[in-house]
Amino acid sequence: MRTRPFTDVDLNRSVGNLLRLGVILSVVTSLIGFVKLFLEGFKMPKYKLLDMGSSSEKVWGSFWDSLCKGEGMAIIQLGILLLILTPLVRIIFALIGYLKEKDYVYVVISTIVLVIMVVSFLTGYAH
Repeated sequence: MRTRPFTDVDLNRSVGNLLRLGVILSVVTSLIGFVKLFLEGFKMPKYKLLDMGSSSEKVWGSFWDSLCKGEGMAIIQLGILLLILTPLVRIIFALIGYLKEKDYVYVVISTIVLVIMVVSFLTGYAH
């Protein structure tokens, strides 16, 4: 049995579906968070260590604690995080597609864009 080669049309369709899925997941997650926040009486979480000297580990720790408790605001923030991560996943997905197509110019370009995005995400808390 012979499979047909991976084409640009396949890659574009897959990337488009991935972007739609990311946005839909983000919206659904945020809506669930809004409903939960409404049911909680719009009670905001108490992030203790969110001053200018807070490290990213403390901020993420507070977020995950709040999310594990099922607080509405944390669920909304998860939806926003999903929306922010969607382009990053898109670049990774396109990079894999370009590798399958053996289109090495776009592999290099996608790798550069991916490195820039990852570095900017990881250094976003630098003061």
